[in-house]
Amino acid sequence: MTGDTLPPRRIGKYPVLKELGRGATSIVYLCNDPFYDRNVAVKLVMPEAFQDQSRGKLYRKIFVTEASLAGKLQHPHICQIYDAVADDRQQYIVMEYIDGGTLERHGNAQDLLPIDRVVEVIFKCTRALEFAQKMGITHRDLKPANILYSGATDVKVSDFGAALIASGDATQISAIGSPAYMSPEQVKEHALDHRTDIYSLGVVLYQLLAGRLPFQATNNFSLIYQIANVEPQPPSSYRPQIPAALDAIVKRAMAKDLAQRYATWEDFSLDLAEVFRNEDLGEHREQFADSDKFESLRKLRFFANFTDAELWQVARISNWRSAQSGELLMKEGEAGNFFCLLAEGQVRVSRKGKLLNILHAGECFGEMAYLSKDEQLRGADVTVTAVSKIISVPTQKLAQASDACRYKFDRAFMEILVERLTMANARLSGV
Repeated sequence: MTGDTLPPRRIGKYPVLKELGRGATSIVYLCNDPFYDRNVAVKLVMPEAFQDQSRGKLYRKIFVTEASLAGKLQHPHICQIYDAVADDRQQYIVMEYIDGGTLERHGNAQDLLPIDRVVEVIFKCTRALEFAQKMGITHRDLKPANILYSGATDVKVSDFGAALIASGDATQISAIGSPAYMSPEQVKEHALDHRTDIYSLGVVLYQLLAGRLPFQATNNFSLIYQIANVEPQPPSSYRPQIPAALDAIVKRAMAKDLAQRYATWEDFSLDLAEVFRNEDLGEHREQFADSDKFESLRKLRFFANFTDAELWQVARISNWRSAQSGELLMKEGEAGNFFCLLAEGQVRVSRKGKLLNILHAGECFGEMAYLSKDEQLRGADVTVTAVSKIISVPTQKLAQASDACRYKFDRAFMEILVERLTMANARLSGV
């Protein structure tokens, strides 16, 4: 199949709209999925790829590995694989279509992302890759070209064809990956685990910050020597506004000694969130970044049973703001179409001037706006008594969330209502 070949009219049941790109072994087409009425990306393997005498078996293994993950890696920041087909005529993989391209274009000094956006992007990648690790999957080919970019900080990790899958399969792909992003243990062909991905994502973070790779070499032999033996200059050497704390994160993620490298994705992501929260990352910084929202939600008892995917939904549909002491958040008798959760601080709940309750971080108020089928009037005043971080959730947006997310809210509300009823009964009985 050559570059002058006309695209097929359809691939399987998917009508072809246009070609998106091509590599050594496959062509990716934008197609329509008529059953779900959505656009998808279909990666069609070139017929000659599997017939290649020297690398045909490798290409087939890559295809089988990626195809085996269809329907399994369901995370907001992983590109979904919907379907995979291999028959006598065609071999192709049907994937989620992301229209923003890849991060590759932001890895050079002429098109750098703002520092705060880089931190947000890498934070989301760490959460996605921790999810993959829990599924027993190590990516092994992380690079900007394999991270799809959509919107200001929305990303999707893609291309799991080189993945190491903890399934007892002794014929996993070896000696594959992109040399510039390989870990020291990978270039030495040692046994690998999730820490090789931590190193590779550290290289991606370095490149997005500095606009260049940490190691410059004219050939692979020199590159491999540097990866194994040379300490790179910190990213701030090329971009002085990068804070020292972010240099330290890059250094730890790219540590050659496994004992010095991040041992878990959790540690990596927490440090990124802490940098965003405490460092001056430039004028583009938002008051409440997605990383801050996610970490705040994870700490709250209300969300203890929510999955990562559900927490990301909550972060997207909710509004966040700071509130000062004395501010009236809800007024008795007024109509309400949202409820609130207290991420930090303290509020006072009163009715006709009489104190009903003092709420602290992790507790909710105004939830009857969601639980009641009829238009609900506020039953009490809610006043801030200490500087607070308020999460408000419009009931209309929650109604559009996934069934699983709404179910978790219902369960959490039920537990709170039971707890409050028990306390009220105890007060009435004088216990």
